[in-house]
Amino acid sequence: MPLSFISEQHIEEAAMGLNASETALEQAMAAFQEQQPILFSYFFTENFQAFTEEEKEYILYLVLVIWEAFRRAGAPGTKATEQQLAAAEEYNWGLMEQSRAKDFHQRLGLFFQGYPQEDLLAFVEDALAEDEEDDIVTPEGREAIFISLKTAIDCLAGITLQG
Repeated sequence: MPLSFISEQHIEEAAMGLNASETALEQAMAAFQEQQPILFSYFFTENFQAFTEEEKEYILYLVLVIWEAFRRAGAPGTKATEQQLAAAEEYNWGLMEQSRAKDFHQRLGLFFQGYPQEDLLAFVEDALAEDEEDDIVTPEGREAIFISLKTAIDCLAGITLQG
């Protein structure tokens, strides 16, 4: 059963809470690892070795904001299973491959159509937008990071995806 809507306010509160101190970030990481072991492990698989160290740290920060937003909304998220994770990732890559747009933001249009956690998806899109001053995410990594974070949202929200 899908969880309640995670709003922009939940996301902002989560980010502020994690940014409050190094301890807050470490505690969130430990709790995430304990409560979502499969999802936590996903972000340390060999698929993530292609990312730069900065990208890997940023991905972990973003997934912690997402997870913390669920917690702040009173919905700690569905405990992810390996099957659910694999199915969500496969579905999301298939959707990305369907897009014929060249621009990153235009390629994401299909993901937003009827998606129940639109604010979380918009948060991820905004976090991966090009920033001329401090661009942590490489152009090559942008889509893969989006897919991995969208997959995490799907798992936490208990969204069942059909191809």
